[in-house]
Amino acid sequence: MIGELAELLDLSQAWLTAGIAVFLRVGAAFAVMPAIGESFIPQRIKLAAALAFTFILTPAVAPDLLPMDGTLPPLRFFLTETVSGLVIGIGLRLIVIALQVAGSMAAQATSLSQIMGGASPDPQPALGGILLVSGLALAVASGLHVHLVRTFITSYDVLPAGVFPLARDTGLWGVQRVSATFSLAFSLAAPFLIASLLYNLMLGVISKAMPQLMVALVGAPAITWGSLVLLLLTLPFLLPIWLRVFQTGLAHSLGGL
Repeated sequence: MIGELAELLDLSQAWLTAGIAVFLRVGAAFAVMPAIGESFIPQRIKLAAALAFTFILTPAVAPDLLPMDGTLPPLRFFLTETVSGLVIGIGLRLIVIALQVAGSMAAQATSLSQIMGGASPDPQPALGGILLVSGLALAVASGLHVHLVRTFITSYDVLPAGVFPLARDTGLWGVQRVSATFSLAFSLAAPFLIASLLYNLMLGVISKAMPQLMVALVGAPAITWGSLVLLLLTLPFLLPIWLRVFQTGLAHSLGGL
């Protein structure tokens, strides 16, 4: 009986050690991850979500973590798993930042940059806030939690537990991610940029043909209402495009490392 209890105690310590190692990666990722890691989400909710994901993930990744002795992971795990979690979270956060950048570009091009600029914790134009909240809601409704479980499980193939990511590979991966973020943002804002170009070109022609007409008084309301109508027409097409990119990022969040 005593031997069985000792064996059970050793097994529980091994599982506790594995759970702590998983929690370090999940908790660090949730600190910066979109949706769950937003600044307006209470810390208790983030902690509860991290613990829930830890209970789900530990049995799946335990074979790679169980051969550890003691009730705590080795000291290097507190550093390597935190860094790995931050890399995962930042990679997904950059895809969401594309929505904010696209909203800022569209707002600057269509003179909507000052409307509702302080409606969110981070000052941004209204278009950026609308795109951000809509994108996050769509991602959560499409099963974000399920995709995140798969992302964390596959992350151990690219970033093994207890191993630091190579600085060179991480730097190249980060540059590629930032480049892809601005490319996606420009693609999402393209309808507004094209509309702004055509509007300003038309306004210049009218001003040249009729110098006595105050085209700014006529054009300002026109570009404002036109931008809102354009947002109404294009948002149902822009968000699914972004969602496909986001889901691809979830499936290949560490591609290139």
